[in-house]
Amino acid sequence: MLTALLYGLGTSVPMLIGAVIGLRYDLPTKVLAAMMAFGAGTMIAAVTTELFQPAFDSEGLLIAGAALLGGALVYVLADRLIERKLGPAALGPALMLGALLDGIPENTALGVSLTGAGGIVLLVAVAVGNVPEAMAGAASMRRQPGFAPRRALWMWAGTAILLTVVVVAAWAVSDVISARSISVVQAFAGGATLAVLADSLMPEAYRDGGWWVGLSTAVGFLVAFALGG
Repeated sequence: MLTALLYGLGTSVPMLIGAVIGLRYDLPTKVLAAMMAFGAGTMIAAVTTELFQPAFDSEGLLIAGAALLGGALVYVLADRLIERKLGPAALGPALMLGALLDGIPENTALGVSLTGAGGIVLLVAVAVGNVPEAMAGAASMRRQPGFAPRRALWMWAGTAILLTVVVVAAWAVSDVISARSISVVQAFAGGATLAVLADSLMPEAYRDGGWWVGLSTAVGFLVAFALGG
């Protein structure tokens, strides 16, 4: 139980730290853009190696692809609802939604893999990706009119707590969750992650940082890929 709790905190505390930085400090636009691009690169690597590949290997293209497209569809529809309700202020909540949709399956997988070295690899990859994603989302919230820092902090704290609970709960029921089921859920998370990148993270990074954020994205991919190897 203690190990599961520590692993859960290992994914959620970096997210909360990123959110606090984004909410508290007025970071230079180009620095924030570089962080978002770096986070996008780590997420691309995670989709490739940690999320979609296991489902493709165990279930084949049809089931893995359906799960991937399902995750993307859920995020796109939810993001659309947020945009219609919040308008220009939607980016921050959209990134927080993305953190939930890809974080829950990732943390479920982490909880059931605590006995092997793969759990450590996944832990580091998730933690590295959570920081810039939360920082960008929180900073976007901070830039909106009528910004309420306490409310925004509680939203991110609630997200972090939920993701910690997911790891502990997954560890508790790990004996009854099959590896095949986990791989399908991970493919779903991969689809949500790709949608987050295409709809929210990368367009914002390019708008604020310009053409050079492509290099930051490549660096993020390389770091996460190396961790996964």
